[in-house]
Amino acid sequence: MFEYSGSIHIHSKYSDGSGSVEEIARYASESDLDFIILTDHNTLKAKDKGYERWHRNVMLIVGYEVNDIKNKNHYLVFGTDKVVGTYEKLPDGDLGNRLSAAEYVKEVKAKGGIGFLAHPHEKRNKLPQLRSYPWTAWESEDFTGIEIWNHMSEWAEGVNESNKFQRFLHPLKSITAPPEETLRKWDELNKKRKVVGIGGIDAHAHKHNVMGFEFEIFGYKILFKSIRTHVLLEKEIKKGNDKNFERDRDQIIEALGKGKCFIVNNYYGSGKGFRFFAEYEGKSYTFGDEIFFNKPEGKKILLRTMLPSRALIRLIHNGKCIDESEGLDCIWDTDRTGSYRIEAWKDNKGWIFSNHIIVK
Repeated sequence: MFEYSGSIHIHSKYSDGSGSVEEIARYASESDLDFIILTDHNTLKAKDKGYERWHRNVMLIVGYEVNDIKNKNHYLVFGTDKVVGTYEKLPDGDLGNRLSAAEYVKEVKAKGGIGFLAHPHEKRNKLPQLRSYPWTAWESEDFTGIEIWNHMSEWAEGVNESNKFQRFLHPLKSITAPPEETLRKWDELNKKRKVVGIGGIDAHAHKHNVMGFEFEIFGYKILFKSIRTHVLLEKEIKKGNDKNFERDRDQIIEALGKGKCFIVNNYYGSGKGFRFFAEYEGKSYTFGDEIFFNKPEGKKILLRTMLPSRALIRLIHNGKCIDESEGLDCIWDTDRTGSYRIEAWKDNKGWIFSNHIIVK
């Protein structure tokens, strides 16, 4: 399979970001990214304007982020040509969808799109004056997956009056790991059905005026060094080949929908070359796959992971760490059903988080 690294959850001037699509694409092309996914709020203007294409060596895919009438339940949508629902302006100037979260999640699925709950457990305990946008519509069962790690959400929840100067100066060092609450919920959901995990940066590149000088807070190029989502594809992408653009774009969206992806904090290493796979009865499986295992006597499933550099490797089974060791690779065997995934940590910082292999 072919591996490609992307940055997801990005806002431009078409909603509340400060950068033009051209600027964002240029920064991405300078950041060793293979693709980026733009997710402006409640609009596909960038797609309508023809920006969904190759920009030098980077594929730009246009999705969007939808929210309800209370500006909660933000949902990242990929793979549709139109924004679902109808909208009205909220008192703060934002737009709100008149559909409920459960309704627009269901409609996205009906239209052939995929969607991910954005920053689902977002909180602002330390600086409550900063707004939070958590997911509350857990009764919905039609979402594809969860944004398990969001750079800006983690940064904002960790900032306080005593550390805010350092966190502004070093936005990449301040990111530790996905929220434990989100990981627990993700593992819990995967006991019932496949729920895909992705990572996002939530880039806006807000600009602030300080003593007459304009400063950009967390520029796109800085955040492109942060949380990435890698996909594994069956067919190689020819960069810059507009002839096959739609096929290659759809390959990436399909891989995200199937969970053929893993999340990397690129600040601690690129993560390229990471693998987690299973072998059973002569067949190989990887994250996003399901294995039908009838517990035949004496037979076990072989699990193996490989990393591009040394780290603490944790094997997670049904939400619990059942083994950990330091190194470049690990091998296990099992005859237990359930969901399995890998975490890799460097210096107590989260580095790589795989999607699940589910054994039934």
